Amino acid sequence: MAKKVTRIAKLEFMAMQAKPGAELASLGINMPEFTKQFNDATKERAGDVVPVIITAYDDKSFDFVLKTTPAAIMIKKAAKINKAAHNPGKETAGTITVDDLRSIAEYKMPDLNANDIEAAMKIVAGTAKNMGVKIEGYTEGETK
Repeated sequence: MAKKVTRIAKLEFMAMQAKPGAELASLGINMPEFTKQFNDATKERAGDVVPVIITAYDDKSFDFVLKTTPAAIMIKKAAKINKAAHNPGKETAGTITVDDLRSIAEYKMPDLNANDIEAAMKIVAGTAKNMGVKIEGYTEGETK
């Protein structure tokens, strides 16, 4: 007989730093087992925010899928800024290069709804624009 899904949750934790807490308690899963598995699975991503989708079952078991670090966090890291612009259309928070844009798009490709790297770059460029981050050498709709 198939397990009954009780809840699906989308959460974010720092790599190797998941701890039992309120977010996990509400799922009704074995928290120490989840934190052990999550921390082991994210060893190579130390310092990154790791989104995770957790499927909780009625017998307290669970499955989880790790996603790539959010594009906004990667853009802030590449631009060496702490915050996005308060008024993105009128102020600039920082700048990144087209090479930075391409590397972020390549990393995010598995989680993006894009068929090729150029489409992924446009998605990431849109995120950067909404944050007030300029991309040196990149004009909207153009990729190299």
